[in-house]
Amino acid sequence: MSIGKLKKVPLREVWQHEAADFTTWLEENYEVLNDVLDFTLTGWEREQPVGDFSVDLVGEDEDGNTVVIENQLEPSNHRHLGQLLTYLAMLDAKAAVWIVAQARSEHAKVIGWLNEATTTPFYLIQLEAVQIEKSEPAPLLTKIVGPSEATRAAGSTKRSRSERHERRYRFWQMLLEEAKKTTTIHARISPSSSDSIAAAAGVPGLAWKYYLRDKETQVGLRIDGPDPDENFKLVDRLSVHKNEIESVFGEPLIWDRKAGRRVCRILNRIDKGGWRDEEKWPEVIATTVDAMCRLEKAIRPYLAELKGASV
Repeated sequence: MSIGKLKKVPLREVWQHEAADFTTWLEENYEVLNDVLDFTLTGWEREQPVGDFSVDLVGEDEDGNTVVIENQLEPSNHRHLGQLLTYLAMLDAKAAVWIVAQARSEHAKVIGWLNEATTTPFYLIQLEAVQIEKSEPAPLLTKIVGPSEATRAAGSTKRSRSERHERRYRFWQMLLEEAKKTTTIHARISPSSSDSIAAAAGVPGLAWKYYLRDKETQVGLRIDGPDPDENFKLVDRLSVHKNEIESVFGEPLIWDRKAGRRVCRILNRIDKGGWRDEEKWPEVIATTVDAMCRLEKAIRPYLAELKGASV
């Protein structure tokens, strides 16, 4: 049995002109593109104007959603990427397809990032022309990057993380502004997207710390020196005054001293709400700042004993 040899044919030998030849051919042979997409294209419109530009092809999927197709019979470049994004925004399209002669790794990474960062499906398709011996040339379309369950899941996780960070930053902004009205403990601290903020307590390794969770806040004195044994000794020395401290604070505290762990904490949990409960933030912040002020007032008199000098 004779087996022919598959070889590549230069694209410009098959389609000399990108718009007049390739786009026209693709419009008439759209089924080859459907083979590499995760949806079916139906209606077509060629060279549709968008401002001072024109989209190579505008299609519709089976649900009637607009899809933009940008063709490039050369290696991918920034200009065509910019055009693709412009067309997508101007036409309010629900999917974008970029067909190129060669997909540069930088652009493949960008398309992958767009699939994670947005809910819009982006496809980067590499076009080749092949033939067997002296047969007619045939198109070979390869999906280099496209959406997947993994990218959708990663994108959802990243968007959730981004929302969490943005909300935490705004929460700390509001809390620090409120705290300045009654205490200077965290006056020099800037807001962040972290789940906690801390200020030095005047003793090495000790810090007044706010914690922000999704449904609660916490205030505490964190004891985190380099020597675990010294940390345990410090919290034990403070616990000698446990009754007096809790009496001034106004309620029981959590004396968090766990063997085998370096960090110790004297902690109060506040279940008024957390970063998810934005509508409750004014009440949550007022209660949390008040708790920090009471905690500092209750413990401060005993810190001098820990370093042998007035603080």
